[in-house]
Amino acid sequence: MSSLTSLFENNRRWAAKMEEGTPGFFQSLSNQQAPGYLWIGCSDSRVPANEIVGLAPGELFVHRNVANVVVHSDLNCLSVMQYAVDVLKVKHIIVCGHYNCGGVNAALQNLSFGLIDNWLRHVQDVYLQHRDEVDPLSESKQRARLSELNVMDQVINVSRTTIVQEAWKSGQELSLHGFIYDVKDGLLHHLVEDVDNTEDARALHSGDLRKVNRGVALLPD
Repeated sequence: MSSLTSLFENNRRWAAKMEEGTPGFFQSLSNQQAPGYLWIGCSDSRVPANEIVGLAPGELFVHRNVANVVVHSDLNCLSVMQYAVDVLKVKHIIVCGHYNCGGVNAALQNLSFGLIDNWLRHVQDVYLQHRDEVDPLSESKQRARLSELNVMDQVINVSRTTIVQEAWKSGQELSLHGFIYDVKDGLLHHLVEDVDNTEDARALHSGDLRKVNRGVALLPD
C-alpha cells in the first residue's frame, strides 16, 4: 500500500491547486459536464489527452484503447461515442494516434504478445490495405506512416457509424478530425480536418485527400 501513498498525496496537492486557482471549481464541475470534444486516443501512458491540449477536467470526453482503434463491434467505444454525440452534444470527434506507438509497431512487425494480437489485427488490416505505400519507406518511416494511416482509417470508421450518420442526418453540428502526436517533442499534427457531412465522409473513404494533410512521415528527412 505504501507504493500508492504518493498518488493520494499528489491528488490532494492537485485538488488544492485547482481550487485555489478557481474557487468553487469542483462544486461547479460536479453539477454537470459539457465538453465540446470527444477524444478517441491510444492508451499509451505518454499521451495524456487533457494535458497535451491544455484542457481542464470537464472539457474533453475521452475514450482510449490500444492503438486508437474504432471497430464497429466494439460496444465500449460505440457507447462512449453515442453518449458524447447524443447526450453531451459534442461538436468535435478527434481520433488521435501517436508516433512510436507500440501497438502499431507490433502490428507492422507481426509480433505476438498474446490476447492483444487479436485486437491488433485491425491495425494489420490497415497495413495490408496500404502496404504498397508503406513498404518502400525506411523502417522508421514505415512505423510513422502506418501510425498516420491508422488514424486516417479510424476517422473513416467513425464517419461510418450510425451514430455519426444519424447526427449529420438530423442536422447536428459535428466535425471529425484526425490528429497525431509526436512523443519526441510533445507536438500535435492535424492529419484529417473538418469532415462534417456524409459527402465529405464518402469522399474520404473513396480516397479523396482534400481533407487530409501530408503526414510527417512523408516529409523529406
